[in-house]
Amino acid sequence: MRVVSNPPNPFESQHRELLEPAPQARLEVYEDATHEILSRNESPDLPFRWSVNPYRGCFHACAYCYARPSHSYWGFGAGTDFDSKIVVKPDAPRLLRKAFLKPSWQGELIVFSGNTDCYQPLEASYGLTRGCLEVCAEFRNPVGIITKAALVVRDLDLLQRLHEVAWARVYCSIPFADDDTARKVEPQAPSITKRFETMRALSEAGIPTGISIAPVIPGLNEDDIPELLARARHAGARTATFILLRLPREVEPVFLERMGAAFPDRLKKITNRIREVRGGSLSETEFFKRHHGSGSYWQMIEQLFEVGRRKAGFPEEDDEDIPQTFRRPVPEQATLF
Repeated sequence: MRVVSNPPNPFESQHRELLEPAPQARLEVYEDATHEILSRNESPDLPFRWSVNPYRGCFHACAYCYARPSHSYWGFGAGTDFDSKIVVKPDAPRLLRKAFLKPSWQGELIVFSGNTDCYQPLEASYGLTRGCLEVCAEFRNPVGIITKAALVVRDLDLLQRLHEVAWARVYCSIPFADDDTARKVEPQAPSITKRFETMRALSEAGIPTGISIAPVIPGLNEDDIPELLARARHAGARTATFILLRLPREVEPVFLERMGAAFPDRLKKITNRIREVRGGSLSETEFFKRHHGSGSYWQMIEQLFEVGRRKAGFPEEDDEDIPQTFRRPVPEQATLF
């Protein structure tokens, strides 16, 4: 891994995501000379096995991000280092093509942003996510995307092609109903207003979309669930999901420090509510328990989501099968003349 002393100038890019006030952060960019790009998921409680993460660390700086501990593996901190010292994988598209050409790869769903947002601002300059999606379209490999970023609209043409030849779905991560609250918790992510506009643009272009209300932070945003579901359905979302806040290892102190600064009068309520749905703890690491809570208050949140989902008009549970569309391109045969 090497530091990039002069990262690409965003003002010279054709696509920029400075759609909100400029953040107060000093960005450092590092390049990772990794030899593999496909990450195998060994967690039995996640619905996918493979993910692609062209970037490590995330400029969105969400206080709750469960991926923060992964930055410690690089000798960085899980706090401001995670937000400002971003590692890019410039060979990501080439490495993905190499993986697809192996006989062992038979074509499975690949999720982009299994770790950090694949459309964070540096994507406007590097284009690594787009490069990987182009490889997926060429090989007709199914793709799922989770993002907060409006930059995904740049790739509408590519997503439409993927949807036609394989399978594609974009989940917009929207955990708050108002821009002010979101700005305090997700300081460098696009506004909630911009995210719903993005969802509408994708839906109107024929791309299947969903809303991910993640995380649900008891004591802060559970009351937003009905409004979020209604707005998402109005913007064309076909599916909806929600996940309880996780605070593994270094995430807990980062979250508590930032929430204390943003909501000093509500921090005690938030921590008490989290403990209430976590059996007295602030976090849960056990598979099949970590993404949801327990107890009467959590049951109320589940009912709030289910009633809101039905009232908004979402279809019943989405059991759509992901088609087996993968195929390796056949090389063009050279002619004699």
